[in-house]
Amino acid sequence: MTSPRVVVLDYGFGNVRSAVRALTRVGADVELTADATTAVAADGLVVPGVGAFAAVMAGLRQVRGDQIIDRRLAGGRPVLGICVGMQVMFEHGDEHGVRTEGLGEWPGVVDRLEAPVVPHMGWSTVDAAEGSTLFAGIEDEYFYFVHSYAARSFPPLGGGRFTPPAVTWAQHGGPFVAAVENGPLAATQFHPEKSGDAGAELLRNWVSSLRGH
Repeated sequence: MTSPRVVVLDYGFGNVRSAVRALTRVGADVELTADATTAVAADGLVVPGVGAFAAVMAGLRQVRGDQIIDRRLAGGRPVLGICVGMQVMFEHGDEHGVRTEGLGEWPGVVDRLEAPVVPHMGWSTVDAAEGSTLFAGIEDEYFYFVHSYAARSFPPLGGGRFTPPAVTWAQHGGPFVAAVENGPLAATQFHPEKSGDAGAELLRNWVSSLRGH
């Protein structure tokens, strides 16, 4: 059986090398590129992201990443966002008093964590969504987080016509969204590529799900 072809979007932001290595280890055929045709055609697209929400959005737009993601999702083709690559899937990001428009795949805003210590850095457990594909077999494991901002709520989507997203939560000064699985679009606030065996298993679960596409 051929390995699923995965593109890690190369737009200047994110731990791209470690993401490529981690995905290769769990059986994906990985290419690091910003080429739109290749990114749209791949079995899976990974959107990493570190740094500021506004800078990540600017970087994405520069390589037409917003259009690539939109085209893939419109065609039901899987996308995985990591860290700020997850945050930009929401409508807005609020950083340092500046509101930046996100990709708007999900309603809601990403803003600063309200906790005694920020950033949230280190290993934390999550409250995995029931029936989660990403967390199958690793519901009770620890994952590696490093972030000062997060989506602290997840407004309901649409009416009864849609299967509601599976939302996984974590805690740091209060609840925040740790992962979302929403049809072809999945994302994690933590770094699976830095989360040891549990992170590798999550990526393996995601790569395995691509075989059906």
